[in-house]
Amino acid sequence: MSEILYEIKGLKKAIFLERPNRFIAKIKIDKEIKTAHVADTGRLKEIFIEGREVLVTDNKPENKLDYKLYGVNLGDEWVLINTSIHSSISKKLIENGRLGFTPKKVKAEVKYKDSRLDFLVDDNLYIEVKSSNLLLENECRFPDAPSTRAVKHLNELIELKKEGFRAGILILAFRDGQCFRPHEIRDPLFAKTFFKALDEGVEFFGIKVRFDSEKDVIVYKETIDICKG
Repeated sequence: MSEILYEIKGLKKAIFLERPNRFIAKIKIDKEIKTAHVADTGRLKEIFIEGREVLVTDNKPENKLDYKLYGVNLGDEWVLINTSIHSSISKKLIENGRLGFTPKKVKAEVKYKDSRLDFLVDDNLYIEVKSSNLLLENECRFPDAPSTRAVKHLNELIELKKEGFRAGILILAFRDGQCFRPHEIRDPLFAKTFFKALDEGVEFFGIKVRFDSEKDVIVYKETIDICKG
């Protein structure tokens, strides 16, 4: 039986038309043109292609946009692009022992200086989660747009390691790539800081998950390593 990490209720199928800005997608559903909120602010140009099937859920009536967008059908796989559920998925993975041990306590949204990191596990392991939706040359990549926030988080993990804590970055891969590589062309500073963090003792955790379109659930697939060479 697949290890279920998250269930998305009320999914509906629609057709992607365009993305006027990074927060909004125009979709066609039930022969009408509607708007959907895009929670992932990455470029996603390789994913958002006119005519592709998408998955959405109804938004609350008071919301300005009609739907929330969750996934895009790439033909051979669904790619999930709603960052609002990544914390729940990651927490489940950590609790289920997918970091290599079963923790006693997992605390989310942990304050560190003027920032917040995603998790503190057993009071000694700080974890920051980054999600990879981009697939190039059969490699999962992050980021697909420059991210000063991601670089800041890496530097904070380095500081925590120097302070005597364990620190790690969890790459949540939503594509079926053979390995993970920082996307140096899009963000050379992130790539440089990523490898510096590893040299300083920050741990890498790579996990692939997939969307089961028959049951509308996200399930664990396998671990993923850093690309060599």
